[in-house]
Amino acid sequence: MGIEIKTVNLGFVNFYIVNTGAGFVLVDTGMPNQRKAVENALSDAGCTPENLKLIVITHGDIDHTGNCAYLREKYKTKVAMHKYDSYMVENGDMSAKRKVKSFLMRFMHKFMARSKRFHAVINSFEKFKPDMYLNEGQSLKNFGFDATVLHLPGHTKGSIGILTAENDLFAGDTINNKGWAIIVANENELLQSAKRINGMNIRNVYQGHGRPFKMKKFKV
Repeated sequence: MGIEIKTVNLGFVNFYIVNTGAGFVLVDTGMPNQRKAVENALSDAGCTPENLKLIVITHGDIDHTGNCAYLREKYKTKVAMHKYDSYMVENGDMSAKRKVKSFLMRFMHKFMARSKRFHAVINSFEKFKPDMYLNEGQSLKNFGFDATVLHLPGHTKGSIGILTAENDLFAGDTINNKGWAIIVANENELLQSAKRINGMNIRNVYQGHGRPFKMKKFKV
């Protein structure tokens, strides 16, 4: 029997509840102001403090890490991510000296920087230190999840993907069904990560924003 993946769309961002058959693994956690929706989704899926084995974070942005500290405490589980993004969540610094590639995104970036509501959400972020660091090629079998970690830098230095035994990829914000990330830390690294993904035999992509899609629809 394979794993079951539940996509939870929070309007702006997704998180994923993975039922491994031996328990649950959570991929990303949404924004801090989406906590109730996250908890409701976990409850509906049957995910409890007794069976949540691990919280995996694809990268350090607030829309993916916003409920980590809270869920770790409530569910008595561990949070795992790449060490290169640890400073983002330990210091609450999501800027990461990143570039914005398009005029539209530059405009949105400036708008958010001036938004009181956005700053209120940012200020509600609970800083934390990850319990464990995930590295390239690392297996998650110890948590009942037959999957492997891929280090896919570019969107952030510590962006990772989670590749399941069924060749499904949790890609975070590295790629999407329109191409690849438009907010980047390193364009060359992002291009190499996108090319790497494109060269793999991946079936479905579970992206950070938008509906999951068939990999055959993505080309670098």
